[in-house]
Amino acid sequence: MQSNRRLTLNNINQQPQKRLCKGKVVSEEYVEGNFLGLPENGGEVDVAILQLPYELTTSYGQGTAGGPAACIISSAQVELFDASLGEDLPAGAALFTAPEWDGEGNSLAEQLDNISGYLKPWYAGDCLPLILGGEHGILPPLLNAAKHHPLVDGNMQRLTVVQIDAHADLREQLDGEKYSHACAASRSLDLGIGQLVQIGIRAYSKQEANYIEKDERVTTFFARDTQSPSTGESAWRSCLDTLENLTGPIHLTIDIDGLDGSLVPATGTPVPGGLSFWQATEVIEAVFSAPNSTVISVDVNEIVAQEDTPLTQFTAAMVATKAIAMHLKARKEGRWEAVAKQAGRIRMPQISDYFRQQKSSESREDTA
Repeated sequence: MQSNRRLTLNNINQQPQKRLCKGKVVSEEYVEGNFLGLPENGGEVDVAILQLPYELTTSYGQGTAGGPAACIISSAQVELFDASLGEDLPAGAALFTAPEWDGEGNSLAEQLDNISGYLKPWYAGDCLPLILGGEHGILPPLLNAAKHHPLVDGNMQRLTVVQIDAHADLREQLDGEKYSHACAASRSLDLGIGQLVQIGIRAYSKQEANYIEKDERVTTFFARDTQSPSTGESAWRSCLDTLENLTGPIHLTIDIDGLDGSLVPATGTPVPGGLSFWQATEVIEAVFSAPNSTVISVDVNEIVAQEDTPLTQFTAAMVATKAIAMHLKARKEGRWEAVAKQAGRIRMPQISDYFRQQKSSESREDTA
């Protein structure tokens, strides 16, 4: 049940999501509220679709709180056949669209902790969590939950984050808030991740440029290079080679504004000069096919419902669908195996207080 308690910050009021599918759908057994409209049979879960209608720190356009629901609705129009997989989804797998995060929390820190608690049970290692957001501020609490995955096992240096984004998200703070969506990558590095690979970056500050240059954990493929008419092919090949040579567990975070603004015009901060849809597809294929790594989770964020056309949310749904297809292909080819016993669909949120502790420590430092 969606909570009636909603937190307002920066004049943003999180609203309950509405569900309504209009027009014809692709799945012959369409089930409203399910990703791709696919029916769910049995109690096991191979891919969990997790919705985070979170929006507290957006700084320009708004509407990400309604993004996950809009993406679910649009997914009913996505074709189920994937050429790389060679089958129609779900290809014998168990897809489960879980009840959405309830939005509980009386402060930003409490909401971040509750997001971590909501996600943590899905990092048991028995399925792929695919998270729909919600502003990019979901990334730090998501990674705080991911540290419990058996392949990470509390050692965040093992984890690589691959980030498709228009923005570097490496600010120290924005409008006085360290957990702004503009600081998502900085806070992720603070959590101790071993490597950050950024793709599509084309909007960043001088401070962020210095961060990229000085922190050896950060590898950035700027859009000015990969999208260049004269040198783009070489830069893009270098990007794909880097992804294919990654090792260990990977989290793939896809801010849809990493794609060209013409594909996602309703997202909060669309930027021209971004990735084409096929480049985003190549990134997804590269990380899932890397022989020495395992994608443990994916998020697609900054989704905003477009009113005049469903282009933005439909593009997000296609990107998410591609991630599911590549995960199932990795399973099929023996490159992904469950590392824990199947835990089923019913998973209770777990207690997390990391972000409240961080905020409490900051308050003590401010008053010292």
